[in-house]
Amino acid sequence: MAASMTGYGRAESVTETGRIVVELKSVNNRYCDVQIRMPRALLSFEPLIKERVSSRLIRGKADVFINIDDTALSKTDLVCQMDLVEKYSALMKEIAEATGRKDDVGVSVISRFPDVIKPISAETDTDLLKTALFGALDGALDAITLMRETEGERLVADVLSKRQVLIALLEQVEHRAPTVPQEYRERLKVRIQELIGDQAELFYDEARREAEIALFADRCSVDEEITRLRSHLEQIEATLLSEGSIGKRLDFIIQETNREINTIGSKANDLMMSNLVLDMKTTVEQIREQIQNIV
Repeated sequence: MAASMTGYGRAESVTETGRIVVELKSVNNRYCDVQIRMPRALLSFEPLIKERVSSRLIRGKADVFINIDDTALSKTDLVCQMDLVEKYSALMKEIAEATGRKDDVGVSVISRFPDVIKPISAETDTDLLKTALFGALDGALDAITLMRETEGERLVADVLSKRQVLIALLEQVEHRAPTVPQEYRERLKVRIQELIGDQAELFYDEARREAEIALFADRCSVDEEITRLRSHLEQIEATLLSEGSIGKRLDFIIQETNREINTIGSKANDLMMSNLVLDMKTTVEQIREQIQNIV
């Protein structure tokens, strides 16, 4: 099933380690580019996160936002450095004795001295944290995948609709093409008559005129281009209905489709066919814009 490269997904995990929220958004990009914003405490998981996201999204620029509350990272305890308390107390006594003053420094004062009371982080259950993190990540990936597939269905329907427009235009080209040499024959006959008048048959015989028309018909023949163009249009439908990543293949087919249309335009030598070619080029450009967003 074709998928769009545009999407958004959000999920969260709530466990005894805390609450983890993962948000994903993606836009079209030629390759898979994953950017992650998360707390430093989760940096060790970054390679695994990138691998998981890349394997699921395949193509597109993806931004991953991970938010996590403090309890999920660690629990903070306070510890009193008793050796420092003893050293500070002894130092205060020495100062009191040296100055002849009373040693009235209280506990509240010593507790404010540097490093006497320090916060420490309790060990975090890494396995539990990893399970919660990737549970939320997979949930967000499921959500964004669903959105991308839904958007992909809309893109496929639109491209198939525009493909039908191309087929209708191509049928008009195919119907018009054989009449171009015949009309050229009539124009050539009139032109010769205008230039030479009654002496036309003496200076420009019918065999020469027919040879000129045959040469013109060969130059403006678009039979091969029409055949290849029909093949490309069939490939577009088959590719759209196939599985896997199809965006790059579609882009190539559209390039070849546009090439054939340009060739028809250059060989047409006919106003009506030129107008049909312009309509075809406009439709192909609309298709190209849509497939730029298909994975």
